[in-house]
Amino acid sequence: MLGRTLREVSAALKQGQITPTELCQKCLSLIKKTKFLNAYITVSEEVALKQAEESEKRYKKGRSLGDLDGIPIAVKDNFSTSGIETTCASNMLKGYVPPYNATVVQKLLDQGAVLMGKTNLDEFAMGSGSTDGAFGPVKNPWSYSKQYREKRKQKPHGEKEDSDWLITGGSSGGSAAAVAAFTCFAALGSDTGGSTRNPAAHCGVVGFKPSYGLVSRHGLIPLVNSMDVPGILTRCVDDAAIVLGMLAGHDPKDSTTIQDPVKPFTLPTLTDVSKLCIGIPKEYLAPELSGEVRSFWSKAANLFESEGAKVIEVSLPHTSYSIVCYHVLCTSEVASNMARFDGLEYVLGDKEEEPLRTVSQNVNIGQKCHRCDINVSTEAMYAATRREGFNDVVRGRILAGNFFLLKENYENYFIKAQKVRRLIANDFVKVFNSGVDVLLTPTTLRGAAPYLEFIKEDNRTRSAEDDIFTQAVNMAGLPAVSVPVALSNLGLPIGLQFIGRAFCDQQLLKIAKWFEKQVQFPVIQLQELMDDGSSISEIEKLASVSLKH
Repeated sequence: MLGRTLREVSAALKQGQITPTELCQKCLSLIKKTKFLNAYITVSEEVALKQAEESEKRYKKGRSLGDLDGIPIAVKDNFSTSGIETTCASNMLKGYVPPYNATVVQKLLDQGAVLMGKTNLDEFAMGSGSTDGAFGPVKNPWSYSKQYREKRKQKPHGEKEDSDWLITGGSSGGSAAAVAAFTCFAALGSDTGGSTRNPAAHCGVVGFKPSYGLVSRHGLIPLVNSMDVPGILTRCVDDAAIVLGMLAGHDPKDSTTIQDPVKPFTLPTLTDVSKLCIGIPKEYLAPELSGEVRSFWSKAANLFESEGAKVIEVSLPHTSYSIVCYHVLCTSEVASNMARFDGLEYVLGDKEEEPLRTVSQNVNIGQKCHRCDINVSTEAMYAATRREGFNDVVRGRILAGNFFLLKENYENYFIKAQKVRRLIANDFVKVFNSGVDVLLTPTTLRGAAPYLEFIKEDNRTRSAEDDIFTQAVNMAGLPAVSVPVALSNLGLPIGLQFIGRAFCDQQLLKIAKWFEKQVQFPVIQLQELMDDGSSISEIEKLASVSLKH
């Protein structure tokens, strides 16, 4: 049962093949078995079982709330969850229990979803490997797959065992691992520069970033307000569309959401792609792109062409500036957003005390953040608190952002970066106005890297390399989805990315769903982690055209 898609298990619940409580218990059992993956920071066992019991009562009365009723989900630990600790994987927020739910979390719960827990990430979502959080790195489930292990047997015996486990990508690596390891059927991530699509590609799942403004950011602890978008991780495109249909729409608590009400998303089956125009950005043919990814990218383009679609080369001329532009804008907003965590405001004293009240609207009343014991001066306490509460990556981005925002640097860095951002966005507008329906690109340069290799590079270098194909989409506010297409020679997932017009999310997912059905992406083989190994084989293989070498 755990190997089924969200839609399939929803049908099983409605038909009485399994109860919500039984399904919840199966997922909780597997979460415990896969604890070594470190996918979850907090497992909300009591909450989940209570929610499952309520769902079961509804099913018995014939009052199901819909497709998500009784479905186990997970939520990245930078979304506020009422009564459940929300840490952003940082020492700064250890012990913080929000008094409210993020809008997207509340919408899922209103539909009867069962919250299994909060997933691991890079601290405050700053990273591309899910290796820099205060609770340790997340391990990619594919590290323990039969496919990868069989390939590793060909490696020299002298290699350290530690190098056997792979990164998940980041920063939503915990959510991607949770879905890939069958511990939930969907998970929320956040996407600022590729943080949903990157781990989705490395973990062999679907990672969808909606158009900016389509889904509410209220309750998502911000990294970069102008680029952050709640992301969705599932096992297939159709499941992502189901979740998006529950989340999309205007939220009065988030002024950036679109004003018009959004109808529920449905994905009619696309049978004819001959009228489509697929764009291949020539600038995305990066020198660092692995030969395998390049080959799969080419084969995917050929697949569309063989079915009658028009495939053309397009140009996004300002792509080469996207990494530097993103770095300036990202760190500048980080410096501003992280300033609220100072050890002075938003601190709880004894448990019996009321939280300090503040005129600031940036952080909700009741927030608890770290505060050091130094009492020499306010400045010394402030500095020590931030030194203890933030890791090197966060402190580094704060310093860089404050440099760019200095009065003497503001025009030369921040303002210029904003202008370049507009040029990058205009590149996409011109391409789509030329008749292109979607862009087809790689998601990552290569498959997942071993942890010991990944940490040899500094965080900025890793992020620049791993998010090279995804950052520009966030700066332009466009929808994008990463779809797993094939396994590399090492037995690891490779994903390709589809980019669509702003607010044409449904069309994008419809095309991605067609493509997904054409590729024969293999199911991860983790039978030894399941109660019944055969249950994994319940996932239907997506037939019929393989993109294998």
